[in-house]
Amino acid sequence: MRRATLAAVAVALVLIGLKGAVYWATGSIAMLGTLTDSLLDGAASLLNLFAVRASLAPADLEHRFGHGKAEALAGLGQSIFIFGSAGYITFEAISRLMNPEPVDYSGAGIVVVVIAIGLTLALVAYQRHVVSQTRSLAIEADSIHYRGDLLMNLSVIAALVLSGYLGLHWADPVFGILIAALIAWSAAKIVMNAFNQLMDREFSEDEREHIKDIVRQHSEVVNLHELRTRTSGIYSFIQFHLELDGEMTLAEAHRISDEVEEDVMAAFPGSEVIIHQDPAGSEKLTRFQRA
Repeated sequence: MRRATLAAVAVALVLIGLKGAVYWATGSIAMLGTLTDSLLDGAASLLNLFAVRASLAPADLEHRFGHGKAEALAGLGQSIFIFGSAGYITFEAISRLMNPEPVDYSGAGIVVVVIAIGLTLALVAYQRHVVSQTRSLAIEADSIHYRGDLLMNLSVIAALVLSGYLGLHWADPVFGILIAALIAWSAAKIVMNAFNQLMDREFSEDEREHIKDIVRQHSEVVNLHELRTRTSGIYSFIQFHLELDGEMTLAEAHRISDEVEEDVMAAFPGSEVIIHQDPAGSEKLTRFQRA
């Protein structure tokens, strides 16, 4: 995960330098849009670098569930900057629509954008690999930025061609507005993902059903209830009540719980599983508890 955040910062710095030079030469609003996004990507990636480092810190006396939610907090912080950049780009684009200006040196802009597309594709592929292994919200949020960059860079090429070569000067600010909308949409997705994690949203229904199936497959398990799941950064927490034969000994119940725990952890690597044993039929359960 740390390597992924370092790679994102490095790519952002390269893109900022290239896009800044071209914007200075062309004055393109579309290029300003993608430059601003790269600046924010760099800041967000730097924030992620510290957030990931904090989230990977081991549990301590004051944070016994670890520090995984630092990633969600970082995601919310990122979204504030991203929404701000979308508003700034929209303001600049509307001003340019009211006072159109030609875009010069479009060839240089297209070359830079093509380079940006290549670098971003490589970074996104690496980030997706890391997310598939860790389910990191911080890395996923960064990946959303850069996936949006791919579409933005394609729109910038279109804007530079239409404005620089075909004289359609309105195209540059129009594409700038479209880029701003895409940035804002990406920020909204980050906010939703971070909110779900901070509010301890349950696993997907498919994952919950998978857990139930694993537990019920054990020949000595009668049933389970009060299944609760949540995610904190790269860590997952699963807890439930295991219904067993009330006549068995505590040692037998403990053995079965350990076996079930191993099965669940094999299906959900890195998760923490907490099991409470109950004698089957000893209490009346509500529909919510059984769900």
